[in-house]
Amino acid sequence: MKSGSDLKKKLVQQALAEGFVACRVCRPWDVPQVPERLGAFLDAGYHGQMGWMTERVHWRGDPGALWPEARSVIMLAESYTPEHDPTEVLNYPDRGAISVYAQNKDYHDLVKKRLKRLARWLVSEAGGEVKVFVDTAPVPEKALGHAAGLGWQGKHTNLVSREWGNWAFIGSVFATIELPTDEPEVDHCGSCRACLDSCPTDAFPTPYQLDARRCISYLTIEHKGPVEIELRSKLGNRIYGCDDCLAACPWNKFAVAASDIRYAARDDLKAPVLSELAALDDAGFRTKFSGSPIKRIGRDRFVRNVLYAIGNSGQPCLISVARALTEDPDPAVADAARWAVEQLL
Repeated sequence: MKSGSDLKKKLVQQALAEGFVACRVCRPWDVPQVPERLGAFLDAGYHGQMGWMTERVHWRGDPGALWPEARSVIMLAESYTPEHDPTEVLNYPDRGAISVYAQNKDYHDLVKKRLKRLARWLVSEAGGEVKVFVDTAPVPEKALGHAAGLGWQGKHTNLVSREWGNWAFIGSVFATIELPTDEPEVDHCGSCRACLDSCPTDAFPTPYQLDARRCISYLTIEHKGPVEIELRSKLGNRIYGCDDCLAACPWNKFAVAASDIRYAARDDLKAPVLSELAALDDAGFRTKFSGSPIKRIGRDRFVRNVLYAIGNSGQPCLISVARALTEDPDPAVADAARWAVEQLL
């Protein structure tokens, strides 16, 4: 029978062998601050149209309530550090900027398969029961990652590490066995404001707080219908997500290369041509983004984003592209097309 420390050591080795860049452990109840912070976020309305955040709040605020039998939470980080400068495309207004994590395969599928393999290994070694999660359940993954020592929640609210920067997906394995825990990480942001000052829409009311209603990732992915007029020009050519605050973090000097080649950017998604994207119908959209996280927002919302980028491009040659969509069956697309035409005239 292995001791807890021996098992923990082997677990970390196995996690690294699977491709994770870090593995730490905490208890489900090690995040007592979450309910108050979550409540304040929701009370302020910062969640915008993400109504699902108000559902199952007792689980989202208390991981122990999600699965009462769990005694350990294994927190894991998987790097997706880009090989190219993700902000370079912002200099080419006739091209679209897609968030690094969405430039190839859907990370949910890749990370979950890795988590399941690690979870099966743990059960074979120590017994018990396990459940895996990766951004698909009401689990406060960032707070748990902080409590486990995986990293700390930076001023941009994302997890940051001195070992791997902030280009990483976070996953968790809940287990009924007890494992030795790690010390929580401390905040190393200091007086740095790089992430806050990089935000095009001033989406951070204060450090460590995000108003999703102004966040470009939210506006281009979660927000349904037309985007507010005042924010459209601030989107620039960002058509799916935004990497500005992540790219600005100085701790990325320690970023670790992605171990899975399926995170490497597809050539056609590094700087896609806006006029070609605007011409996508539903079938073409589904074909182009098969296996991509972009597929989940659907053609209409995606083309809406593309039209905002066209309107911000300053390229009169794109007027005809926008005009062709002014009578689109989707009201938000038609509205975006008319706005784009007005900006380019």
